[in-house]
Amino acid sequence: MKNKFLLGMGAAAAITLSGCTTIADIAGADTATLNASASQSYNAMVADAKAKGQLDTSSATYSRINAVFNRLKPYANQLNQTGTAFQWQLAVLKSDQVNAFVAPGGKVVFYTGIVNKLNLTDAEIAAIMGHEMVHALEEHAKQKLGAQALTDLALGIGLNAAGVGQGGAAVAQLGSQIGIGLPYSRNLESRADQGGLTLMARAGYNPNAAITLWEKMNKLEGGSTGVTFLSTHPSNSQRIAAMRQNLPAAMQIYNKR
Repeated sequence: MKNKFLLGMGAAAAITLSGCTTIADIAGADTATLNASASQSYNAMVADAKAKGQLDTSSATYSRINAVFNRLKPYANQLNQTGTAFQWQLAVLKSDQVNAFVAPGGKVVFYTGIVNKLNLTDAEIAAIMGHEMVHALEEHAKQKLGAQALTDLALGIGLNAAGVGQGGAAVAQLGSQIGIGLPYSRNLESRADQGGLTLMARAGYNPNAAITLWEKMNKLEGGSTGVTFLSTHPSNSQRIAAMRQNLPAAMQIYNKR
């Protein structure tokens, strides 16, 4: 299962050339360009999902995800140090797949399966949402694109990741730009974990829910198929232990609200 990558985000830090210039910038993936390009492909993906009846805009699951998204947004904006304002958007896709991801510039995608199969609480939804938002806020996709510019593997990975009936060419195009299908490095995952705890705490969600979320992920990993999120967000005891170490600081933020 762990080799069947689908919709996670990328690995490898960008190579710094001089100052803030990176391979990603030279390849045309500066922040503003990358965000605009990702937005175009995200919109195409949403239109494709809507045409196929896969876009959820009215279910109880959608309402819960959207409420968490709207509650986290102002706090995410406060943490944005990219120099470019994000146009946050949320798409909820009807699918049994256990997955969620974010595209540059704040384009968040949730699959209904990740909420329904795991029976997530709102706080656990916030743990996922906060984690993905931090990936976008820290421009982890841009860092990964530096390495992709050297290998030119993104489109093939995106096509393999798209699969049949899960957004098709529109998802593949998004994958070609931001490397959907490749996992982040452990360091970037750890940063997203830590930042996600802080973000959810600022928004008034108990950070302990991040622990129960990954415990649920571990249980589901045992024999279930379609747990795409785990392919790119490794669920293991070391990860949970690291989050427990970061909990006291996050709980201080939460308890001061």
